[in-house]
Amino acid sequence: MAISAETKNTRAPFRADHVGSFLRPKRLKEARAQQAKGEISAEQLRQLEDEEIIKLVEQQKEAGLQSVTDGEFRRAWWHFDFLEGLDGVEGYTAEQGLQFTGVETKKRGIKVTGKIGFSNHYMIEHYKFLHGIAGDAVAKFAIPSPNMLFFRADFEEGIYENDEAIIDDLVAAYRGVIQALYDEGCRYLQLDDTSWAAFFSEKGRNSLIEKGRNPEKTAELCARAINESIANRPGDMLVTMHICRGNFQSTYMSSGGYEAVSETIFGGLQVDGLFLEFDDDRSGGFEPLRHVNCDNLFIVLGLITSKFSELEDPEAVKARITEAAGYVPLNQLCLSPQCGFASTEEGNLLSEEQQWEKIRHVVRIAEDVWK
Repeated sequence: MAISAETKNTRAPFRADHVGSFLRPKRLKEARAQQAKGEISAEQLRQLEDEEIIKLVEQQKEAGLQSVTDGEFRRAWWHFDFLEGLDGVEGYTAEQGLQFTGVETKKRGIKVTGKIGFSNHYMIEHYKFLHGIAGDAVAKFAIPSPNMLFFRADFEEGIYENDEAIIDDLVAAYRGVIQALYDEGCRYLQLDDTSWAAFFSEKGRNSLIEKGRNPEKTAELCARAINESIANRPGDMLVTMHICRGNFQSTYMSSGGYEAVSETIFGGLQVDGLFLEFDDDRSGGFEPLRHVNCDNLFIVLGLITSKFSELEDPEAVKARITEAAGYVPLNQLCLSPQCGFASTEEGNLLSEEQQWEKIRHVVRIAEDVWK
């Protein structure tokens, strides 16, 4: 399936786009387990990863996507793996996993044991490989936003005096990562961020208060972390952000609409596009989009769920796109799944073929809407 010339967007994000992670093939899961046991070498695993990523890139093109990712096939987690690659950050086995609705993740955490920084990062090589095989598609790379370290890490005492100092070092580190990715050819970067969901509900805001954080002040720090991290990006590098309420084995972590921080998200973040969850009523309505105040900010509507195999009624999806166009012009809207298919290596509860049918569903609907 190839998307038509009429539907094509000449720049990212594209009319039919995606968040980036894909279900790990059985062969890859088995190899990772073997490597963990010492049965195969790290080099043997990497070779197999290379082979599976090459296949994945071709599958994305065949499905009609203009942007391709490596599916996060080299990662176990969408965020921890990257954050552990920053200076001053270490992973560790936590006492408990992250709690989702009815299920808990593996026990994993990160801690800051020294000043946060960037001297090098092993995922730069991951991008280089993707860039080299993308061909005529746009190579898209996704990393967790700086807010994820701020929200998820434990901080050892005596390293930072206050939150502002943490943000200062985070910004400097991310500027280094972003420039290094750019130098290797990256022109489409996505920041994945679940921290905003803490502001969407009274439960989330109360949780911040219980931790001694002022929700309004914390939201300002989150916006600052994003804007300052990307402020020096070259003019031909597009940075989008994906806002998520959690995605683990087809479950979620939080609920609530965008209204409470809508002015900050839609009017205050200096990103080029926003990938937004709108696949069920946990995300609220489109009314917060009224705060979009820039005619070059693209809103990617996550109206297709990656959590379940059933295909959405295409006419109902088109009607929702029309509804959203009452707040943001249609030419600033795009369509995608609400999240990736495997934020962690376990993946969501659908088959690989069902995953690809979801992607083709996005492409077909986009063809009809933006023809």
